[in-house]
Amino acid sequence: MRRTLAISKRVTLELLRDKRTLMLMFLAPILILILMKLVFSANTSVDVKVATVNVSDGLVQQIDKMKGVKAVKFDSKKSAENSLKNQQVDGIIQSKKTDFYVTYANTDPSKTAATKAALNSSIMVNNVTELKRTLSKIQSQLPMQASSSTTQHVKPKIHNDYVYGNSKTNFFDKMLPILMGFFVFFFVFLISGMALLNERTSGTLGRLLATPVRRSEIVFGYMLSYGFLAIFQTLLIVLFTVYGLGVEVVGNIFNIVIVNVILAFVALAFGILMSTFAKSEFQMMQFIPIIVIPQIFFSGIIPLDTMAHWVQVIAYILPLKYSGEATTAIVMNGENLWSVMSPILVLILFLIVLTALNIRGLRRYRKV
Repeated sequence: MRRTLAISKRVTLELLRDKRTLMLMFLAPILILILMKLVFSANTSVDVKVATVNVSDGLVQQIDKMKGVKAVKFDSKKSAENSLKNQQVDGIIQSKKTDFYVTYANTDPSKTAATKAALNSSIMVNNVTELKRTLSKIQSQLPMQASSSTTQHVKPKIHNDYVYGNSKTNFFDKMLPILMGFFVFFFVFLISGMALLNERTSGTLGRLLATPVRRSEIVFGYMLSYGFLAIFQTLLIVLFTVYGLGVEVVGNIFNIVIVNVILAFVALAFGILMSTFAKSEFQMMQFIPIIVIPQIFFSGIIPLDTMAHWVQVIAYILPLKYSGEATTAIVMNGENLWSVMSPILVLILFLIVLTALNIRGLRRYRKV
């Protein structure tokens, strides 16, 4: 018993001396809970904008009355399709005789469901209003024809078409392009950080620093070697997501690979940087709730426009936000690399800054 207490005392004292471990153990869960509170307390209502072509004014007014839905009248189907392509509207409702032809962007299943519900409810309310008006008019003139008029009413048929996916597309399909980048970032960050930490604790890095080699050459050498592993892992994740899980890709799969490879190198540089602050694998693992987990909240899985403006600002300093934005645009909207160049350039900027910090960070181990 005495030996057990002695061992327990020694381990406790070592733990109390490790201030970083104590801080992360107690503060990291609180930080994550605060972030979850901010993210999931967001406004969950969906704002949908629908283009209407040849739709009666009465029905447009009924659609406008639906919560979170805005109807915009267009003169032609072509102009409405251009707005849909430019992501200015979420769907198109076109009236032909008694039927309705509806085209959904379907990049957000919740908006597709809201559009369907708004159209069905509006048609029902509009039909009831028109029937009442017609019955009132007929009853005032020919009371005996009222019942026959109601039986002649034809229920309109709705024809649905989807730009992305189909009627079975769900919220998981929307998350997959973002989750793809998250897993690329997570595993490359972890592997690179652990590997370089092992190099340092085993003395390999110290012996390398004792040679005339430059700090920049060391950093680029590590990034090049681990980069091949990161590229292979990225290819595996992307190809399995697309072909193994059957994700529909409107754009070019090669563009998806390019975006995620750039993200992998950002994760690689991030992992190398964090490894310089860790003294053990245990401390490296402790960076996950601080560096990795918060990114999933602001990656686009939860729409940023539903959050408070000051909360949205957090997303702009996280690389996963930009990779998610670019990948989603390629997968769901068929955008090319030039169209998503802005988020790609931000990822490259992250890579340059992190690489520079890594070179500077080696000064801790050798002053040259």
